Amino acid sequence: MTDFPSLPTDFVFGASSASYQIEGAVDEDGRGRSVWDTFCDVPGKVANGDTGAVACDHYHRYAQDVGLLRDLGVDSYRFSIAWPRILPAGTGEVNQAGLDFYDRLVDELLAAGIAPAATLFHWDTPQALEDAGGWTGRDIAEHFAAYASVVGERLGDRVARWMTLNEPNVVTMLGYALDVHAPGRGLGYEALPVAHHLLLGHGLAVQALRSAGAHEIGIASNHAPVWPASDSDADREAAQVYDNLWNWTFADPVLLGRYPVEGMEQGFPTYRDGDLETIHQPLDWFGVNYYNPASIGAPGAGSATEELGGVEVPAGLPFENRPLAGYERTDFNWPIVPEALAELVRTLRGRYAAALPPVYVTESGCSYHDADPVDGRVADPKRIAYHDAHLRALAGEIADGADVRGYFAWSATDNFEWAEGYKERFGLVHVDYETLVRTPKDSYHWYRDLIAHTRARG
Repeated sequence: MTDFPSLPTDFVFGASSASYQIEGAVDEDGRGRSVWDTFCDVPGKVANGDTGAVACDHYHRYAQDVGLLRDLGVDSYRFSIAWPRILPAGTGEVNQAGLDFYDRLVDELLAAGIAPAATLFHWDTPQALEDAGGWTGRDIAEHFAAYASVVGERLGDRVARWMTLNEPNVVTMLGYALDVHAPGRGLGYEALPVAHHLLLGHGLAVQALRSAGAHEIGIASNHAPVWPASDSDADREAAQVYDNLWNWTFADPVLLGRYPVEGMEQGFPTYRDGDLETIHQPLDWFGVNYYNPASIGAPGAGSATEELGGVEVPAGLPFENRPLAGYERTDFNWPIVPEALAELVRTLRGRYAAALPPVYVTESGCSYHDADPVDGRVADPKRIAYHDAHLRALAGEIADGADVRGYFAWSATDNFEWAEGYKERFGLVHVDYETLVRTPKDSYHWYRDLIAHTRARG
């Protein structure tokens, strides 16, 4: 493909990953257990009994992976820091060996000319804190801020961008309301206070990072445009409930200092006056993770339902997910709707106006069950088409005045895809999980050429 999306010459091209999904070395150098270690030990929770114990062995092979990123030409690499690798018990004594690893990674990235972009929390809560209640309790927000201080003081002078949380809605809904992700609490509606504690932790962590001298602080927030399944009042009302729950409960407090439903905060048992002011910290940028929209209707009104992001939604909710017909799908069965990313950007601009800081797409990508390499090549034309279409959608919005400054492809390498184990492959680089050999896919070479083409235009 020689016809590339037309993006600004200073547009930031990146690639993303997360600690538990790639690092391995779960029992090495003083790392404590995380909720994902525990979850993987429960039979039936993860496909094929897979675990992140070895994953891509990035902990030992980070220099090789940075070399691949350097050759790819990305401006920035988004990675996450494993909280239990820094504070094995979640609080208390600092594990210097853990800090040393990220110190080496950051220096390796800088030497390669790549701006480090660090996420403080990408779902691997220390198990010791979960045993004390995890995100259901208010105290964890203070512990998270203390962790942010430790990391910020060590790396704040060299990390170019910071994210406090990755997808707090997914943690709340899939990890606490349902029993699909770690810690698998299955609390239903009783999980809603988790949302408040995560957001409070975000606000306190922003303050802690700034006090440590860190700059360029944001969040990686998952968003899905919500489409009513029909024009009926019932479907529209159900879609609004879902939209508030999935999107605006997690963005409005951060960007506007209020919840989307008036008085909602009073329903959180641990809410205190001043919490929303703490959550509503000034941000330097806002990260958007986008994969697909959701079609939502009133419960029982449709003839067919669909899993929500690969998850079977229980009965008894005021909404249900409906099939989104007419779109191609990834091998993960997610619909491919690049125009919905453009719609999301417009929605954010309209909803938040001047309160919306510059936007980065901190994740977008697709899983295809790629064939093993043949003669050193992995052909993945559908992944190329996915990223091409989504970047074209962004280019159109940027031309219309949207301040979207970068795109981080999910993911840099194939990795452990949470409850799906290793069967789903999102990477620009193929990983053979038996030998751990890395093979750049055709999409890697396409992305490299797109970056070079964009720079050459400058």
